[in-house]
Formats: sequence, C-alpha cells, structure tokens
Amino acid sequence: MRRPATVRVRMTIAAVIVVGLGLAVGGVLLVSIHHTQLEQDIRTAARLRAEDVVSSLDAAALAGDPNEVTADATLTQVVDGSGRVVAASPDLQSRRAISRMRPAPGDTSAQTVDRVGTRHGSFWIVAKGTAVGNDRYTVYVAQSREPAEDSTANLAALLAAGLPILLLFVGVLTWFVTGRALRPVEAIRSEVDSIGGGDLHRRVPMPASDDEIGRLARTMNAMLGRLEDADAAQRRFVADASHELRTPLTAIRAQLEVDLAHPERADWEATAQGVLEDATSMQELVGDLLALADLDAVRAVAAPRAPVDLDDVVLAEVARHRLTARVAIDTHAVSGAQVLGDGGQLTRLVRNLLDNAVRHADTGVTVTLVELGGNAILTVANDGSVIPVEDRLRIFERFARLDDARAEHSGGTGLGLAIVREIAEHHDGRVEVVDGPTAAFRVSLPLAMGAD
Repeated sequence: MRRPATVRVRMTIAAVIVVGLGLAVGGVLLVSIHHTQLEQDIRTAARLRAEDVVSSLDAAALAGDPNEVTADATLTQVVDGSGRVVAASPDLQSRRAISRMRPAPGDTSAQTVDRVGTRHGSFWIVAKGTAVGNDRYTVYVAQSREPAEDSTANLAALLAAGLPILLLFVGVLTWFVTGRALRPVEAIRSEVDSIGGGDLHRRVPMPASDDEIGRLARTMNAMLGRLEDADAAQRRFVADASHELRTPLTAIRAQLEVDLAHPERADWEATAQGVLEDATSMQELVGDLLALADLDAVRAVAAPRAPVDLDDVVLAEVARHRLTARVAIDTHAVSGAQVLGDGGQLTRLVRNLLDNAVRHADTGVTVTLVELGGNAILTVANDGSVIPVEDRLRIFERFARLDDARAEHSGGTGLGLAIVREIAEHHDGRVEVVDGPTAAFRVSLPLAMGAD
C-alpha cells in the first residue's frame, strides 16, 4: 500500500488515529466506570433501605399496622418464616414474596430479577434476615436498574456523537500546526532544489528558533559551504592538472614540429631524449594524480590497517635512493618504530619526503626516526635553502611551488608534499615544517598498540 505523499498528511492521519484510539479506550473505560458506580449506588440504596426497615421492625409495629413500616418505599416487603407477606408497599401487598432468598437473621443476600410484581424490567433485590421475638422475618427491597442503564446509554451516545467532532478538530489543528512547523523545512527544500552547480554560494534561510529545524538549516548551510569549497578545490585542481599536463605535451609537440619542419638540422637523438624526459615527467604527474584520487576515495572509509615497521620502510627507501642520489643520506638516528597503517601508503610518504629532500639538498640529507609521547616521529632534513615561514602551509597544497631558488631546479610535479599530508592525515597523524637552520619536514604518526 502506498503511503501518503507528504509528512503533513501522515502526521495528521497518525494524530487522528492515536487520539481516536485514546478517546475510544477512554470512553469505554468512562462508560464502564459510570455504569459500575451507578450500579453500586443502586445496591447501596437498596441495602440501606433494607437496614432501615429492619431497624424499625418490632413486635409493636407488627401488632399495629404492619404496613406502616413500608409505607415510604414503593417496592418493599416483609415476609415471615412461612413465606407469608406480613407487610408490603402498596404495589406488593396482595402479591406473594418477590424472592425466594431467606437469609439468616443479620445476613444479607442480593440478586437481580426481570420482574417485580406487575413491574417489568431489571431490578436489584436485597434480602435482609431479622428476628422479632421468636419469629424470623425477611425484608425485601427492590430497586430498578433502569436509571443506571438509561444514564449509561445516554453517556455512550453522547461520547459516540462527540468523538467524530473532536477527531475533526484534532485533525484540523494538527494539519494547521504541522503546516506551520514544516513551513521552514519546505523553504529549505525549495531553496536547495533551486541551487545548481554554479549557485553553491547560496544558502538556505535560517529560522529564528534554535530547534531541530534551525539545526537542520545550519547543517545544510555548512554542507553547502563544504560543497562550495570542494567544488572550488576541484576546479582549481582540474585547471592546475590541465596546465601541468599541457606543459610537457607542448614541449614534446614543439620539438617534433621543429625537427619535422627542418629534418636536415634535426638531432633525433636529442629530441628522443627530450621527449623521454617530458614523458617521464607526465608519467610522474599522472601517478601522483592517481595517488591523490585514491587517497580522496579512501578518506571516507575506515580502511583496514596492519602493523608496519616504519624503520624498515625508511631504510628500504633510503637504500633505493642511494643508488641514484647525488648527495649523502645519513640514517644513523633511525630507530625502531611500529605504526598501524597501510604499508604501501607509508612507503609513498617516505619516498616523497626523500625525493623532495634529495632534490633540494646541496650536499646531504639527514633522516631520523624516534618514538616520543606515543608517536613515531620521522624527520627528513636537507641542507638546502630554508623554507620561508609564510610558505610553510602553502607548500602542502596541491601544485604549490615556491617563487625562490627552490623552484628553479625542483623538477617535481608539485604534488609530492600534498600526498605526504594526505597520507599522514589518513593515518591520524600530521606533517609540518620544522624551525631550524635546515629545511626539514617532521611527520608524527600514532604508534601501534603495545609499542613502547
């Protein structure tokens, strides 16, 4: 079965159903309690009347006019031990006993009957036993149950007639209140629906109240802000990537066009070497772009992690760099440290730091690894030019390059340090530039559980 389309309709229907069920149950209980109370009142009245008759019944009264003891009651009888009516209210004087109950003196019995004398209907009869001298008597008092039945029926009819009216009122009130409550939500929905890809600067209206709807509006605006930032970052990234890829492609095309235009002066070996270098540069750039895309994809999920001996990763990468590095790499201060993470990503982190350090070093690179305060602290320093303070945050941005001597011979893609930061943050760590006389980067990663 298809549900109603709007929350407003569903809430109104739910409110009417809940209130209707509550009123129905409450009405049944009220009618039942009302009927029980009236029945109790009838029984109490009959019992008290019987006790009054018993208290006024004595030998003198029976010797005089015995009917005087029942003169103020319409349905009262006094019956002796043989079942003969010795006193009765006018309607029952010529009738036989209205009941067969014969309680012992001092006891009381009760029953319901469908007829008393010439009167038809439901009656409640109370029989009270007593003794006058040596004779035993039974006093009968009958009370009609019709007033209770009529009052109960009238109450039930009143409730049955009033319930639909009350439910209609509840439905209209719920519809109105729900509409007012959901009006800001509809305004938020309408605004979000009208926001396109080029309108991410727009924000949803903020209600004055600090309730769930106000928090929803703030959350939506915060989300739009994040989307705007992500869209801007993506546009910058695409523009930068396009520029970075266009540069080597333009160089390759220029070399080939010049050589093809003047084949007699072409140095095909030099051209091939240049094309190879540009192709290698593009390969590194594409690799870094793919690495960043992979990191962006896994940041939103809890990737499985395993213990990684970071010192083994560092020493393996240093050994690989020593094969081609033009500078010395010192690892005397590398000690054991185990972290939880992805071995491939941590290897990429160390490799990028070493690539950057070797590229900018004058004569040497120093690598240290220690455990400190529950973290593995990896520091990679080179004796090249120091990074200016104002550039120490920008250097970790994608495609960021400095406008000093470091950029003149960098030869990098501008993504290496950005990848380092992404990997460090993905492993609940951080990377920063260290103050000092050398250009140094420090990475802090949480130690694996149980590591000293």
